[in-house]
Amino acid sequence: MDFRLSAGDIQAVRFGVSPGHELAHAVRLLLRPEQHPLQWGWLRDARDRLPRDAFALLSTVIGDDGYLPDFLTTTPRWDLTPEAEAAALGKAAIAGMRIDLDKMILRSTGQRQQRLRAMRAEPAVARARIADAWEQVWDCALAPVWRQLERILRADIAVRSRAVATDGLAAMAAELHSKVSWSDSAVRVELRKHREQVDCRGSGLVLVPSVMSSWGCMVLTEPPAQPTLFYPARGVTAEWARDPASTADALAALLGPARAAILLT
Repeated sequence: MDFRLSAGDIQAVRFGVSPGHELAHAVRLLLRPEQHPLQWGWLRDARDRLPRDAFALLSTVIGDDGYLPDFLTTTPRWDLTPEAEAAALGKAAIAGMRIDLDKMILRSTGQRQQRLRAMRAEPAVARARIADAWEQVWDCALAPVWRQLERILRADIAVRSRAVATDGLAAMAAELHSKVSWSDSAVRVELRKHREQVDCRGSGLVLVPSVMSSWGCMVLTEPPAQPTLFYPARGVTAEWARDPASTADALAALLGPARAAILLT
């Protein structure tokens, strides 16, 4: 798929972080841990802390693959905090929730579909329960490692931003992932099941690094959301969550010791 930009929109390409995206994919990692050996260090610690009922509710909403409901996350920003993300979820538009729940109902079967139908019948109640579950799972699964995770995200953004300034957008885009390239005034992403031309003229494009979806790229294209490309962050090692020193080493490798020291203070 292509994110099409005009010459003026190249300046509108920006970077952001998304705590909600990280949590949603953390839930999927916990549902299929055997497929993600790079995250086993974090998984071993996180699974023992999970609040069972809250995790079950989020698992129903998020699922283990495929479509991720838009109402779970707000537009990624450089300064977006977990607290702001949770607050936005608690105020998510009911109309948008219904649309997302309808999509998930069509994509699900059995007990999950029944639970989603029950949420669709009482969306305001479901919103409150989902927001509460979000905070519970966040506190147990990602809050203990958020400092390390956020450092990796921000270090990646620093590297990419510097690459845009020195080498240009096309060169930077080609380094995001093997499936991403720049072609004919567009950021092109090779996706197995998604073919689309997204007109980003006037809206721009948000690029978001991710630690929890470190295996590939994801896109967000449906209005009113701003076109967004999630890509694997650099510097993720098997020990990123267990050893703060390994995070410091990864940052130093990405940024150089001096810049890494500034980010770590």
